[in-house]
Amino acid sequence: MDQLTLERSLQELDSTILQKPMFHKYHEAKLDSFKRELNLTNDLWKAYHLCGSLFYEYLHFQADSSLYYIERKAQLLPLLKAPHLQDEIHINRAEVYNIKGMYTESLAELQATHPRQMTEGMRRYYYSVYANYYAYLANYHQVEELDRKYKNLSDLYRDSVFMLLPPGTDREIVFADKLMFSHKPEEAIQKLKEQLRTNKDTKRRVYLYYVLSDAYAMCNDSISQMYYLAQTAIQDLHMSVREYAALQKLGWQLYKQGNLERAYNYLRCSMNDAFDCNSRLRFAEIKDYSIVVNKAYIDMQNQKYVTMRRAVIVTVMLVVLMLASIITLVYWMKKLQRMKRLLAENNEQLTITNHNLAITGKIKEAYIGRYLSHCVEYIEKLDQYRRSLVKLAMASKIEELFKTLRSEKFIKEERENFYKEFDRSFLDLFPNFVNDFNQLLPEDQRTYPKSGELLNTELRVFALIRLGVTETANIAYFLGYSLSTVYNYRSRFRLKALHGKDLFEQEVMAL
Repeated sequence: MDQLTLERSLQELDSTILQKPMFHKYHEAKLDSFKRELNLTNDLWKAYHLCGSLFYEYLHFQADSSLYYIERKAQLLPLLKAPHLQDEIHINRAEVYNIKGMYTESLAELQATHPRQMTEGMRRYYYSVYANYYAYLANYHQVEELDRKYKNLSDLYRDSVFMLLPPGTDREIVFADKLMFSHKPEEAIQKLKEQLRTNKDTKRRVYLYYVLSDAYAMCNDSISQMYYLAQTAIQDLHMSVREYAALQKLGWQLYKQGNLERAYNYLRCSMNDAFDCNSRLRFAEIKDYSIVVNKAYIDMQNQKYVTMRRAVIVTVMLVVLMLASIITLVYWMKKLQRMKRLLAENNEQLTITNHNLAITGKIKEAYIGRYLSHCVEYIEKLDQYRRSLVKLAMASKIEELFKTLRSEKFIKEERENFYKEFDRSFLDLFPNFVNDFNQLLPEDQRTYPKSGELLNTELRVFALIRLGVTETANIAYFLGYSLSTVYNYRSRFRLKALHGKDLFEQEVMAL
């Protein structure tokens, strides 16, 4: 076994510990299923066996609940008329008491049984619980003489179990235990590995892993020992076992190897599970380990804190120096940026001014040319109009003369011609004005010229504003509208504006 294989196994164990709540959730769902079935059944034997299943499933998960279902089994015995099962109840109780660390009560339950009246399977169970009872006592007592005495007694009961077991993995596991008790760990490893190659049953593989870890410990092969402890712990957690020894042993070994972080995490996980299971022995074992590991872990954290504090002080000093450099650099960069920004703003303003001058020049050029042309045309029309009036006067057509003078036809035609000429001139300069203007309004409030028109009255008002004529009186004068008409148009469209009435005419002037 190499260090890399061990590290992969430890990483898998780290991941499994993080998933522990999920495994407990699955296990509790299984327990709930048994409970529902128990509550629904009227079959006494089925109820007895369901209580037995719940006892077994709770045994290494929550010892108090396991004991509760033993008592439920005991309550069913008089109804089942099966007094021979009383021994099973006693052994069940003893098994739970072993886990809870109630050794006096456990021994009393075992002594209350009648081994000679038991079936072979029940007697094997009885010897197995007795062997575990003395093994727990050996772990519990710190006196060497008592430890040796209880281990010998445990081995005697293990012999009895061995004699009753049929050939197979269980028998080989017990035999391997006996080999190790006889100080033959190499032979035990060979036997166990043979079983590991052939037996795929998860629960039996857990026992194989755990006994292998003990065998490698006797051989002083700590890498292999920790590997098999890790494999045992992974399977324990997968099966929602809370009463276990592998993880705490692994934590202690890692502590001795100097891996304090993992040792602390594993022992903390073990202590929480022992507490939740109410396993006094495991809790007592872990407590002894934890006192040492916690102190070392706290010392390590304190050392880390001191190192970190020193690093922080050095870092702060470097940061202060860097900040001073950065502040100086930023000062000059900002100064340079301000100069660049000022230059860019001046260039932009110059560009805008040039553009506006170009547009103004274009407007002046267009409108001066059109204005002169329109003036010449208007003079010619006035001359023609004068001649037509002279002809009427010379012909003494006084009535027709007055009729012509009173007619507004000439003025109306000239105004319409003025509008058309204005519209053409404006759209030559701003061909997209109509669409751009309507983009400033909601879709249902937009205005468009009628067929045959270039601009309508509303658009003409805002066309003048675009040209810089913003006074209502001037707009009314140029277009021949009343002041109220122009004012109403301006007010109405300001209220419709998408971006607010205060910005509307500024946006029009920017089109």
